[in-house]
Amino acid sequence: SISSRPEAALDDGMDEFMEKFKTQKYKNAFNESNWEEEFEKVPMFMKTAPEEIDPLKNPDLACIQSIIHDDDRPPEEQAKSLKDEGNEYFKEKNYKKAIVAYTEGLKKNCSDSDLNAILYTNRAAAHFYLGNMRSALNDATAARKLKSDHIKAIIRGAQCCMELHNYAEALQWCDEGLRILPTEKKLQELRAKADKQKRAAERDARKAKAKVKKERTDRDALLTAVKVRVKSSDSEEDDGAEGSAADMAELNLDGFSTQEATGAKVYLDEQGVLHWPVLFLYPEYRQTDFISAFCENSSFIDHLTVMFREELPPWDTDKKYCPQNLQLFIEDHEKGHIYEVDVTKSLLSVLQHTRCSVKQGTPSFIILVKDSPFCKQFLSDEKVHLLK
Repeated sequence: SISSRPEAALDDGMDEFMEKFKTQKYKNAFNESNWEEEFEKVPMFMKTAPEEIDPLKNPDLACIQSIIHDDDRPPEEQAKSLKDEGNEYFKEKNYKKAIVAYTEGLKKNCSDSDLNAILYTNRAAAHFYLGNMRSALNDATAARKLKSDHIKAIIRGAQCCMELHNYAEALQWCDEGLRILPTEKKLQELRAKADKQKRAAERDARKAKAKVKKERTDRDALLTAVKVRVKSSDSEEDDGAEGSAADMAELNLDGFSTQEATGAKVYLDEQGVLHWPVLFLYPEYRQTDFISAFCENSSFIDHLTVMFREELPPWDTDKKYCPQNLQLFIEDHEKGHIYEVDVTKSLLSVLQHTRCSVKQGTPSFIILVKDSPFCKQFLSDEKVHLLK
């Protein structure tokens, strides 16, 4: 009879099972208001696994995890399960968790060298995408030791070397890989790129070396030019010629860097002429002027004429700072004397005078109006000498 067939019994049982729900509600059904949340708890339909698996909240997932990490299974099976787990994390771009899974797989110390090579290669990929290039390269190297012809490991090693700007080593990885698989397109492209970058890096290194050499040569030439022209105000000059020569020998350009906001420095042009940053002081009005490049062959009157010929400074309300009315002085800090400078002289001739010194890389000069009350008062308090 029909009722004696197993299929019929199953059908009858299912009809009875379904009929029951006409009078009572299924207790374990999803709630309409939160069915998506309940659906997410089913391991098969989970989009992402929780950070920490709670057996009370996710019993199904905890059960699956215990199966994966069953220590009773052979190391090879455990390592493979952890590799698969790492791959899932990798697909989700959760590279940190992928690294943990691959590391746990390697800790199983299974005897399958190919599987271990894959674990190292996959962990290298995860490190690579996290920007841990050195760790990624170490893992790619470890994978090759286990499997010398592992192309994926070789590609990853070459990529790491490129990111580390080690183009010569990248070429080595590519060449070794192409000997194994000459048609590998990725390695061909990487090799071409590495060769191009290596040539560019070598060219830049040559340029940088030549630049440093030129800067050193220019600096030495500038220092020599400065030594034969001027003494530093910071050097202690002895009475004898030997002491003065010793001061010149110890002179360096660190003391010839101006503190002005412009950052101007003395420089030597192609004709071997020095150009100095020069400071003019106007004590009567407590004002200053700064000339960033005063040619040593130019006279003071040339600059003063340009500065005061047409437009007078706003602080000169009496309009008395005219070129023909101005006197120029230098201060001898050692002797405490003031020396008057002939405005028709060149900067070079003044700098070469034994009483002239340069402080902080900037020669400074005092400018006064001839025969003015302030000038008379100022000079009365000082010992004034004519700079010959």
